[in-house]
Amino acid sequence: MAKILIAEDDRISQKLAAKIVEEMGHNVFISPHGKHAYEALTAGNDFDLLLTDIMMPEMDGQQLIKTLRGDQQFMDFPIIIMSAVVGMSEITNLLKLGATLFLAKPLDRAELQNYIRRCLCKRECPA
Repeated sequence: MAKILIAEDDRISQKLAAKIVEEMGHNVFISPHGKHAYEALTAGNDFDLLLTDIMMPEMDGQQLIKTLRGDQQFMDFPIIIMSAVVGMSEITNLLKLGATLFLAKPLDRAELQNYIRRCLCKRECPA
């Protein structure tokens, strides 16, 4: 069972993502914005994965990724971006910043489950 942090300010998206993650048997923690998510991650809560929106108050997803990737302990931490931004250049930029995977909104249950499995396997599965 993994600990998954969801950084999302939209209540509907929060609930949908949390439900999908919980159905997979994982523990879910919600952050209302990027700053809160960063504080939770750096507080040593031993999260296994971050699922984050891009557009949020206080610290957006792009800044959250930049900040995490600038910290040695989060260089390889799996980050799934979920966003309604679907332009190829925006997606490319997010991946260049250090996002592990990009998932378009509205969330697709099977796709999110697949992405979570892939990210967690990279951390836990033997090579």
